[in-house]
Amino acid sequence: MCIRDSFTTARLQLTPLQLSDAAAIQQLFPQWEVVRYLDSRVPWPYPDDGALTYVRDLALPAMARGEEWHWMIRLVQNPLQCIGSVSLHDTPGNHRGFWLAPQWQGKGYMREVCEVINRFWFDTLNRPTLQVPKAVSNLASRAYRCARACTCCTCSPAISSVARCPRKPGS
Repeated sequence: MCIRDSFTTARLQLTPLQLSDAAAIQQLFPQWEVVRYLDSRVPWPYPDDGALTYVRDLALPAMARGEEWHWMIRLVQNPLQCIGSVSLHDTPGNHRGFWLAPQWQGKGYMREVCEVINRFWFDTLNRPTLQVPKAVSNLASRAYRCARACTCCTCSPAISSVARCPRKPGS
């Protein structure tokens, strides 16, 4: 399943990842405050062509195969400006990932994003469980704020680094 849908929250617009987004990712992503909590497969220092290589060679082909779903996060008031990205994956133990440029952190944006993306995971993709890795040293991640704010699932840590979110009964 290749995504074509955009989503809108009160303050954000989520648009499907496109090759043209690589330039914005390359500008925003290679900051230690963004990269330090991500999977160790993310190279550091981030290469000059890292975003283009990732979008072109990994993310877009996975989207086309229906194995991953990626969106850019934009402000409703300025939809040309990207502030981060969110993705869903068919990878056991690692179904959702996101990053947000440091200047946009701490404003509750990821809570809005997670509500929409989690709903897509459960309601559109019909998945029974959402497993989300947590960076132990990332206090915001450890607090499970995005998972707890979600209205479509309940969360509890199953392993120290993974939150499991089963579908809420009746949702």
